[in-house]
Amino acid sequence: MIALRGITKKFDSLQVLKGIDLDIARGEVVSIVGPSGAGKTTLLQIMGSLERPDSGSVAYDGEEIFLLNDNRLARFRNRNIGFVFQFHQLLPEFSMLENVAMPALIGGKSRKEAFAEAMRLIEYLHLEDRAAHRPAELSGGERQRAAVARALVNNPRAVLADEPSGSLDSHNREELHRLFFDLRRDFGHTFVIVTHDESLARRADRMITIRDGAVTDITVRTDAE
Repeated sequence: MIALRGITKKFDSLQVLKGIDLDIARGEVVSIVGPSGAGKTTLLQIMGSLERPDSGSVAYDGEEIFLLNDNRLARFRNRNIGFVFQFHQLLPEFSMLENVAMPALIGGKSRKEAFAEAMRLIEYLHLEDRAAHRPAELSGGERQRAAVARALVNNPRAVLADEPSGSLDSHNREELHRLFFDLRRDFGHTFVIVTHDESLARRADRMITIRDGAVTDITVRTDAE
Protein backbone atom coordinates (compact mmCIF):
# COMPACT_ATOMS: atom_id res chain seq x y z
CA MET A 1 0.00 0.00 0.00
CA ILE A 2 2.83 2.43 0.86
CA ALA A 3 5.96 2.28 -1.28
CA LEU A 4 9.08 4.31 -0.53
CA ARG A 5 11.85 4.32 -3.12
CA GLY A 6 15.30 5.88 -2.85
CA ILE A 7 14.42 8.27 -0.02
CA THR A 8 17.26 10.63 0.89
CA LYS A 9 17.27 13.61 3.23
CA LYS A 10 20.03 15.96 4.34
CA PHE A 11 19.93 18.69 6.98
CA ASP A 12 22.81 21.09 6.34
CA SER A 13 25.83 18.81 5.97
CA LEU A 14 24.25 15.86 7.82
CA GLN A 15 22.95 13.08 5.60
CA VAL A 16 20.02 11.75 7.66
CA LEU A 17 18.53 9.25 5.18
CA LYS A 18 20.63 7.45 2.59
CA GLY A 19 18.38 5.87 0.00
CA ILE A 20 15.58 4.11 1.89
CA ASP A 21 13.46 1.53 0.05
CA LEU A 22 10.47 0.23 1.99
CA ASP A 23 7.04 -1.29 1.37
CA ILE A 24 4.17 -1.34 3.87
CA ALA A 25 1.26 -3.68 3.17
CA ARG A 26 -2.37 -2.85 3.94
CA GLY A 27 -3.31 -4.05 7.43
CA GLU A 28 0.28 -4.42 8.64
CA VAL A 29 1.58 -3.26 11.99
CA VAL A 30 5.20 -2.26 11.37
CA SER A 31 7.65 -0.95 13.95
CA ILE A 32 10.70 1.15 13.13
CA VAL A 33 13.54 0.98 15.65
CA GLY A 34 17.12 2.17 15.94
CA PRO A 35 19.33 4.45 18.00
CA SER A 36 18.57 8.13 18.50
CA GLY A 37 19.61 10.13 15.45
CA ALA A 38 19.28 7.18 13.09
CA GLY A 39 16.63 8.94 10.96
CA LYS A 40 13.49 7.15 12.21
CA THR A 41 11.35 10.23 12.83
CA THR A 42 12.50 11.91 9.63
CA LEU A 43 11.50 8.80 7.69
CA LEU A 44 8.08 8.76 9.37
CA GLN A 45 7.56 12.46 8.62
CA ILE A 46 8.40 11.90 4.95
CA MET A 47 6.09 8.87 4.84
CA GLY A 48 3.36 11.11 6.29
CA SER A 49 4.06 13.99 3.86
CA LEU A 50 5.04 16.35 6.67
CA GLU A 51 8.57 16.60 5.25
CA ARG A 52 9.67 16.39 1.62
CA PRO A 53 12.63 14.16 0.73
CA ASP A 54 15.60 15.50 -1.17
CA SER A 55 15.16 12.64 -3.62
CA GLY A 56 13.05 9.53 -3.98
CA SER A 57 9.31 8.89 -4.02
CA VAL A 58 6.47 7.97 -1.66
CA ALA A 59 3.40 6.35 -3.18
CA TYR A 60 0.09 5.32 -1.62
CA ASP A 61 -1.59 2.66 -3.74
CA GLY A 62 0.46 3.85 -6.69
CA GLU A 63 -0.18 7.59 -6.25
CA GLU A 64 3.08 9.49 -5.79
CA ILE A 65 2.18 12.05 -3.15
CA PHE A 66 5.06 14.47 -3.71
CA LEU A 67 3.88 15.10 -7.26
CA LEU A 68 0.86 16.86 -5.72
CA ASN A 69 0.89 20.60 -5.13
CA ASP A 70 0.79 21.83 -1.53
CA ASN A 71 -3.01 22.24 -1.36
CA ARG A 72 -3.73 18.82 -2.83
CA LEU A 73 -1.06 17.27 -0.62
CA ALA A 74 -2.69 18.78 2.47
CA ARG A 75 -6.06 17.34 1.42
CA PHE A 76 -4.47 13.96 0.79
CA ARG A 77 -2.83 14.01 4.22
CA ASN A 78 -6.07 14.93 5.98
CA ARG A 79 -8.05 12.14 4.32
CA ASN A 80 -5.51 9.35 4.17
CA ILE A 81 -3.00 9.64 7.03
CA GLY A 82 -3.56 9.72 10.78
CA PHE A 83 -0.85 10.82 13.21
CA VAL A 84 -0.19 9.90 16.84
CA PHE A 85 2.64 11.71 18.63
CA GLN A 86 4.48 11.04 21.88
CA PHE A 87 2.74 13.97 23.54
CA HIS A 88 -0.89 13.77 22.50
CA GLN A 89 -1.05 17.28 20.97
CA LEU A 90 -4.70 17.69 21.95
CA LEU A 91 -5.92 21.30 21.88
CA PRO A 92 -6.41 22.34 25.53
CA GLU A 93 -9.40 24.63 24.96
CA PHE A 94 -11.53 21.92 23.34
CA SER A 95 -13.25 18.85 24.79
CA MET A 96 -12.19 15.33 23.94
CA LEU A 97 -15.11 15.04 21.51
CA GLU A 98 -14.17 18.29 19.76
CA ASN A 99 -10.50 17.26 19.55
CA VAL A 100 -11.34 13.88 18.05
CA ALA A 101 -13.73 15.43 15.52
CA MET A 102 -11.28 18.16 14.44
CA PRO A 103 -9.68 16.40 11.42
CA ALA A 104 -13.14 15.51 10.08
CA LEU A 105 -14.30 19.11 10.42
CA ILE A 106 -11.12 20.34 8.71
CA GLY A 107 -11.79 17.80 5.94
CA GLY A 108 -15.18 19.36 5.23
CA LYS A 109 -17.59 17.03 7.02
CA SER A 110 -20.64 18.57 8.67
CA ARG A 111 -20.54 19.09 12.42
CA LYS A 112 -23.21 16.41 12.84
CA GLU A 113 -21.32 13.83 10.78
CA ALA A 114 -17.92 14.64 12.31
CA PHE A 115 -19.21 14.48 15.87
CA ALA A 116 -21.09 11.24 15.21
CA GLU A 117 -17.96 9.55 13.90
CA ALA A 118 -15.87 10.95 16.75
CA MET A 119 -18.34 9.64 19.32
CA ARG A 120 -18.39 6.21 17.67
CA LEU A 121 -14.63 5.97 18.16
CA ILE A 122 -14.79 7.36 21.70
CA GLU A 123 -17.39 4.73 22.57
CA TYR A 124 -15.23 2.01 21.01
CA LEU A 125 -12.46 3.12 23.38
CA HIS A 126 -14.89 3.13 26.33
CA LEU A 127 -14.27 6.82 26.96
CA GLU A 128 -17.81 8.11 26.41
CA ASP A 129 -18.12 9.34 30.01
CA ARG A 130 -15.05 11.53 29.41
CA ALA A 131 -16.10 12.94 26.01
CA ALA A 132 -17.04 16.37 27.37
CA HIS A 133 -13.84 16.76 29.39
CA ARG A 134 -10.91 18.92 28.28
CA PRO A 135 -7.40 17.42 28.08
CA ALA A 136 -6.31 18.83 31.46
CA GLU A 137 -9.12 16.82 33.07
CA LEU A 138 -8.03 13.53 31.49
CA SER A 139 -5.40 11.04 32.58
CA GLY A 140 -2.31 10.47 30.44
CA GLY A 141 -3.72 7.21 29.10
CA GLU A 142 -7.07 8.83 28.28
CA ARG A 143 -5.38 11.67 26.44
CA GLN A 144 -3.31 9.31 24.32
CA ARG A 145 -6.29 7.10 23.49
CA ALA A 146 -8.18 10.24 22.48
CA ALA A 147 -5.23 11.10 20.22
CA VAL A 148 -5.55 7.67 18.60
CA ALA A 149 -9.27 8.27 18.04
CA ARG A 150 -8.47 11.63 16.44
CA ALA A 151 -5.99 9.91 14.10
CA LEU A 152 -8.71 7.48 13.02
CA VAL A 153 -11.68 9.81 12.61
CA ASN A 154 -11.27 10.15 8.83
CA ASN A 155 -10.72 6.38 8.44
CA PRO A 156 -7.22 6.93 7.01
CA ARG A 157 -5.28 4.45 4.93
CA ALA A 158 -2.41 4.52 7.43
CA VAL A 159 -1.78 5.62 11.00
CA LEU A 160 1.77 6.82 11.68
CA ALA A 161 2.84 6.94 15.33
CA ASP A 162 6.02 8.52 16.69
CA GLU A 163 6.93 7.16 20.14
CA PRO A 164 3.21 6.93 21.01
CA SER A 165 3.74 5.29 24.41
CA GLY A 166 6.90 7.16 25.36
CA SER A 167 5.19 9.41 27.93
CA LEU A 168 2.99 6.71 29.52
CA ASP A 169 3.41 4.53 32.60
CA SER A 170 3.68 0.77 32.18
CA HIS A 171 -0.06 0.07 32.59
CA ASN A 172 -1.19 2.70 30.08
CA ARG A 173 1.64 1.73 27.75
CA GLU A 174 0.41 -1.87 27.62
CA GLU A 175 -3.19 -0.72 27.08
CA LEU A 176 -2.13 1.48 24.17
CA HIS A 177 -0.09 -1.30 22.59
CA ARG A 178 -3.03 -3.67 22.83
CA LEU A 179 -5.27 -1.03 21.28
CA PHE A 180 -3.21 -0.86 18.08
CA PHE A 181 -3.67 -4.57 17.49
CA ASP A 182 -7.36 -4.47 18.45
CA LEU A 183 -7.91 -1.72 15.87
CA ARG A 184 -6.10 -3.71 13.21
CA ARG A 185 -8.21 -6.77 14.05
CA ASP A 186 -11.55 -4.92 14.16
CA PHE A 187 -11.08 -2.35 11.38
CA GLY A 188 -8.06 -3.44 9.32
CA HIS A 189 -6.03 -0.31 10.04
CA THR A 190 -2.38 -0.10 8.99
CA PHE A 191 0.10 1.16 11.61
CA VAL A 192 3.70 2.32 11.23
CA ILE A 193 5.18 2.96 14.66
CA VAL A 194 8.53 4.53 15.53
CA THR A 195 9.40 3.31 19.00
CA HIS A 196 12.15 2.66 21.51
CA ASP A 197 9.83 0.29 23.36
CA GLU A 198 11.20 -3.17 22.66
CA SER A 199 8.04 -4.98 23.76
CA LEU A 200 5.92 -3.05 21.25
CA ALA A 201 8.52 -3.30 18.50
CA ARG A 202 8.73 -7.08 18.73
CA ARG A 203 4.95 -7.51 18.68
CA ALA A 204 4.73 -5.88 15.23
CA ASP A 205 4.39 -7.93 12.06
CA ARG A 206 7.76 -6.58 10.98
CA MET A 207 10.43 -4.76 12.95
CA ILE A 208 12.57 -2.54 10.74
CA THR A 209 15.91 -1.41 12.13
CA ILE A 210 17.49 1.82 10.89
CA ARG A 211 21.06 2.84 11.62
CA ASP A 212 22.90 5.82 10.18
CA GLY A 213 20.09 6.57 7.74
CA ALA A 214 19.83 3.10 6.21
CA VAL A 215 17.73 -0.02 6.79
CA THR A 216 20.06 -2.57 8.36
CA ASP A 217 17.64 -5.34 9.38
CA ILE A 218 14.04 -6.48 8.97
CA THR A 219 12.68 -8.99 11.46
CA VAL A 220 9.42 -10.74 10.53
CA ARG A 221 7.19 -11.96 13.33
CA THR A 222 6.05 -15.53 12.71
CA ASP A 223 3.19 -15.74 15.24
CA ALA A 224 0.39 -13.30 14.41
CA GLU A 225 -1.02 -11.02 17.14
